[in-house]
Amino acid sequence: MKEQLRDLVLQAIQTLQADATLPADLTLPGFVIERARSREHGDFACNVAMLLAKPARAKPRELADKLVAALPVNELVAKIEIAGPGFINFFLAAGAYHAEVRRIMAEGDAYGRSSAGHGKTVGVEFVSANPTGPLHVGHGRNAVIGDCLSRLLDATGCNVKREYYYNDAGVQIANLAISVQARARGITPDDSSWPESGYRGDYIADVARAYLDRESVVADGETVTGAGDVDDLDAIRRFAVASLRREQDLDLKAFGVGFDTYFLESSLYSDGKVEETVRELVAHGHTYEEGGALWLRSTDYGDDKDRVMRKSDGSYTYFVPDVAYHLSKWQRGYESAITVLGSDHHGSLARVKAGLQALDAGIPKGWPNYVLYQMITVMRGGEEVKISKRAGSYLTLRDLIDEAGCDATRYFLIARKTDSQLIFDIDLARSQSNDNPVYYIQYAHARVCSVLRQAGEKGFTFDLQDGLAHLARLDNEHEQILLTELSKYPELVDAAAANLEPHLVAAWLRELANAFHTYYNSHQFLVEDAALRNARLALVVATRQVLKNGLALLGLSAPESM
Repeated sequence: MKEQLRDLVLQAIQTLQADATLPADLTLPGFVIERARSREHGDFACNVAMLLAKPARAKPRELADKLVAALPVNELVAKIEIAGPGFINFFLAAGAYHAEVRRIMAEGDAYGRSSAGHGKTVGVEFVSANPTGPLHVGHGRNAVIGDCLSRLLDATGCNVKREYYYNDAGVQIANLAISVQARARGITPDDSSWPESGYRGDYIADVARAYLDRESVVADGETVTGAGDVDDLDAIRRFAVASLRREQDLDLKAFGVGFDTYFLESSLYSDGKVEETVRELVAHGHTYEEGGALWLRSTDYGDDKDRVMRKSDGSYTYFVPDVAYHLSKWQRGYESAITVLGSDHHGSLARVKAGLQALDAGIPKGWPNYVLYQMITVMRGGEEVKISKRAGSYLTLRDLIDEAGCDATRYFLIARKTDSQLIFDIDLARSQSNDNPVYYIQYAHARVCSVLRQAGEKGFTFDLQDGLAHLARLDNEHEQILLTELSKYPELVDAAAANLEPHLVAAWLRELANAFHTYYNSHQFLVEDAALRNARLALVVATRQVLKNGLALLGLSAPESM
């Protein structure tokens, strides 16, 4: 609807340019057409007259009058009013909303999809948890944010590549290896000889047992077999990393999350990419030596101070492989790159972006784009839940899925804006009540299915085409509200994708479910009047379709019965 109104406004501008009311060489301003906050002010409002008043050398309201007069006649627009300093308010005809129902039924699962992304290749990196233990609930929030963003970007015509970056090198991996080795030698976390930085969860004992039993694990298509030798720390490390990568993969699969690419940090070193990146930075004159260390002039690119790249002992600081990794994304054709990270990582972002700019490789400023999220507090029975026996020190994602279910876990973790603190109430997520938003939304879908089953039981045959032909019979307030809510879906998808805000879909689905449940509780659908009955059923079947499409964007099921 917004696009159709925009086209009408553009035609009116061209008409005023043709009669010299507006300059022929006019630079078109970024005017907006947005939903009116109150139905009293129409359905949509446009600010174009206020933006064009200066080049037209006219008062905004006067120009608004001329624009309205120049607007082509369109059957979807019932009337137009000018308000305030020059807003153009559009009141749509009922037929505009009826046309949207027909479009929903014609497009089905494709309704709401668009080409706004123009096929741009977008890499979305998310989860990227170190393979040192089971995924925790924070990883779960990361996973659902990244997965929903990927689904949204795909729905708007982007070529999406989902990527997982495995940190399989460094201190934490070394700690994992010595922890498994200690368990393999029969040492427990209670022993005085337990490694100071060792991991204490029960999963360490499971990995050690499998290694000693010479079991094989498959991770990302690679098979690793336990050597059984407690003195071979390198073999223990390889087996432990593969074992935990496999466990994390299984958890993510249970969570409905998958990836196109798994990128290993170790490959940046084995392929010489880190050294190559450092050489390029030095060659472009953006580094200097001081105190035996190599520094990046990151302050030239907005960082608050210059950063050490290579320490005096010859080792690299942790942001250097990140620069090399993101350079590889650019070289692999990611026109846009999005990384989902916990807010505690915000300090490293400026130096990574500075390093990328200092490479002078044509990488746009602001690339990559980071989506930061806050941590989660899990509650049960009014008390915080913190510890999992398997992990030893934190609550795992698998624990949450097992308790609340996959759908509820996904919805609750995506329901709020990413930079907001999130409280996950397990009791609410498990409840079958209208207070549980997941239940409330899915129940709306199931309710439509139930209505259709009841129609058959009562001997009514649903004639969709007859219903679509009689949509004019839908004239009560609740029907108007539901029709309006349905029409918002395509623009909502575009906005959520453009702003990287998947929580908008979660919130809107609840609004749509509320509009449907209110309608359901106020009116009979299976009436004797066949034309009215088919029209109402057409409306609720269209609602079911949009609910299904929206739930799919969040990776949630659309049950037919509950």
